Amino acid sequence: MFSSFAVPLGRFLAVTTIAIWAASAAAEPAGPFAGLDGVWSGRGQIHLSDGRRESLRCRATYQVDADAKAMHQVLRCASDSSNFELRSDVESQGDRISGNWSELTRSLAGKLSGQARRGRIDVRVQGDVFNAEVILVSVGDRQTVTISSPGSQISGVAITLRRG
Repeated sequence: MFSSFAVPLGRFLAVTTIAIWAASAAAEPAGPFAGLDGVWSGRGQIHLSDGRRESLRCRATYQVDADAKAMHQVLRCASDSSNFELRSDVESQGDRISGNWSELTRSLAGKLSGQARRGRIDVRVQGDVFNAEVILVSVGDRQTVTISSPGSQISGVAITLRRG
């Protein structure tokens, strides 16, 4: 009788062990870009060095890899008098991120580095003639992007985006 009980118990334990292992593998934290994939759009303001402020219309597209540890981003914004298109390719190692960025309308480019935790990215972008601090905070279907570059023609940008 004991041996007839042991076989089903052994199978049960094997299946349970596999299920627990699969659940723990699935529960591994996703990379820092989880939840960003897709198209976001919204409005904001651009702050120019001469003190003027203009309203912006923006659209961001994020392509995130399967484990959310690499991302390609395109941010296009337009005001009544100007526009810009920022692109970046970013990879993470733990909470550290690094990559390249470019601004197509002004032919600028450089490197970026910083930190990313699920829902928040803080980076420093550096180039030959443009440097800035960028903060992206994403909660659910809402995202804020803040770019600060004192001393440049565009001293700051504040944008609120929604998915969809």
